[in-house]
Amino acid sequence: MTRLLRRIQLIRSFGSLAVQMGTVECSAAMRLNVNNEIGRLKSVLVHLPGREIDVMVPSMMEQLLFDDILFGQLAREEHRRFQQIIWFVADEVLDLQDLLEEVFEDSELKAELVRDFAKRSRLPRSFAEFLTAKDPAQLAEVLVAGIVGEEGNRKGPLFDLAPVPNLFFARDPQVVIGNGVAVCSMATRARQRESLLSRYVFRFHKAFRGQDLFWLDPLQDPRSPASTARAKRKPATLEGGDVLVARRDVLLVGLTERTNRAGIEQLAQALKDSDSPIKTILVVEVPKRRSFMHLDTVFTLTNRNECLVYPPVILERGNDEAKVYQMDLTKRTLTYSSQKSLLSSLKKKGMDLEPISCGGQKFIEQQREQWTDGANAFVLAPGVILLYERNVGTAAELAQHGYHIVYEDDLLLGRTELETWTDKKYAIQIQGHELSRARGGPRCMTMPLAREEV
Repeated sequence: MTRLLRRIQLIRSFGSLAVQMGTVECSAAMRLNVNNEIGRLKSVLVHLPGREIDVMVPSMMEQLLFDDILFGQLAREEHRRFQQIIWFVADEVLDLQDLLEEVFEDSELKAELVRDFAKRSRLPRSFAEFLTAKDPAQLAEVLVAGIVGEEGNRKGPLFDLAPVPNLFFARDPQVVIGNGVAVCSMATRARQRESLLSRYVFRFHKAFRGQDLFWLDPLQDPRSPASTARAKRKPATLEGGDVLVARRDVLLVGLTERTNRAGIEQLAQALKDSDSPIKTILVVEVPKRRSFMHLDTVFTLTNRNECLVYPPVILERGNDEAKVYQMDLTKRTLTYSSQKSLLSSLKKKGMDLEPISCGGQKFIEQQREQWTDGANAFVLAPGVILLYERNVGTAAELAQHGYHIVYEDDLLLGRTELETWTDKKYAIQIQGHELSRARGGPRCMTMPLAREEV
């Protein structure tokens, strides 16, 4: 789908509101700048779910980490509305597939990247030639949505090229930290292509080309000494949902079922070697369960002095209390020192956060709403957050802490406004009933590229 068609679809959703949207094309040059989780959002990367979710069959759900197959038409409409809400605050909302298309507009580069993709994916030369012959928009779409096998051959492979339905969870394939990016090593084979596509964008798009952006790039030339050294160690995994930039100098990283110790240490060493401003990493060891797949499913920052938490994991003496360790990047070697809790560790760093309980005060509601991403808030500006409207207990608890509860339709239809120039706090409730079935919330679906300082 071309950028123009995507633009038209967004405009159709809410007609007159389109004047607020600006453009979805990436500017000629961009400076990454993410030194916090809550500063006003300036630029963000997303992906409108496309044909890749329409071709899923039930047998693929476990492999692709979905809890259900989605109704694509409704999922896309919910995502368009989600983007429309983001435009109320952000200057730029970019789609990774659109950026890929722009990369492929350079024919020589397109041919080079197809050869690289074919080599990494072990595709035959004839298939690489087939991909090279496609125009930029077609190629970008195929690399995301895949190619269905012969319909008449029921005994053959389902796909000639598998789709990547998880791509609309834009948080995970890469992490923007400060003015650089770390390409992630995904924990499952089904998601590894997401990191490769992300790498193509950040290394070759005109907005980033020529800049020394990379803190970590595990997909660099496999013949390089760094890659060879890594191959001898335990395979490292790192996913973006486990990384929170608490402050310019403080990073939170989850040790979870998706991010392992080797991945954390690889990131820490890369930041240390690159003279990153990150001086401290707080490692949060979360119980390895599907319901706690990433750190941001149990903890997100919402304001300068507030955070949204799943109490059994984050609060002291919780039933599933996370273990917390501190890594000091100013020391010669990387070591772990045990900490009392995440909130007490942040308080020592000058971040005294008041916890707001996902699901409210009832244990049953906490469990239910954590499962449906009640703790996975995405911050548009200090105290202005996005959450699924289905998490009513979380909304009630936020209201008790002074957040104005605003529903998606009221904002989109002009029945209410966001007074972002004041200190008013808002919890914007988006519908997301179809999107939430894929097990990811508003933070999961977004990767900030630039935020204002706070």
